[in-house]
Amino acid sequence: MIARLSGLVGEIGEDFAIIDVGGVGYLIFCSGRTLSRLPAIGEAVRVEVETHVREDHIHLYGFFDVAERSWFRLLTTVQGVGARVGLAILSVLTGNELIQAIAAQDKAAVTRANGVGPKLAGRIVTELKDKVGGMALGPVGASDAGAGGEAFGEEAISALINLGYARGDAFNAIAKAGNKLGDNAALDALIRVGLQEMSQ
Repeated sequence: MIARLSGLVGEIGEDFAIIDVGGVGYLIFCSGRTLSRLPAIGEAVRVEVETHVREDHIHLYGFFDVAERSWFRLLTTVQGVGARVGLAILSVLTGNELIQAIAAQDKAAVTRANGVGPKLAGRIVTELKDKVGGMALGPVGASDAGAGGEAFGEEAISALINLGYARGDAFNAIAKAGNKLGDNAALDALIRVGLQEMSQ
């Protein structure tokens, strides 16, 4: 199995690159984000690789760093997310943006990727919530439900959504408000500070 390639950039296409290693050109499929970060043709590069072996083909998927490869592996554990869809998602969302979208259950953010409809986006944010929940640090994102912070956080987010704000933006503002106010913040205080964050 190929896990990493170090060589020269031989060619860059719409969704692939060719990396020349010791006289052999390896075709790797990449996200738009990775392709945009590759050096010019003929220059040295190192890419992290995920190898998929099937009965009828062997495909290499290349990533500029280990973090993007880890997200690819996680995304493709969701039913309906194949390699191409995983790369499409990583082309439009960074790791931090994915964490926020999943924690906020923001399906709209994920549907920005080609090939991802509302149903699949809902499955992605639902199935991955427990797996990335710990990454969304802060009183709102990962508070102790017994302290009431998580429930208040969701109510505060809903309040901002009802005022016309997008779910992702509302989640971000309430998360920041929760970090400022602490675990035991009152609902009205969360909403007030959240609105202040939205206005900045």
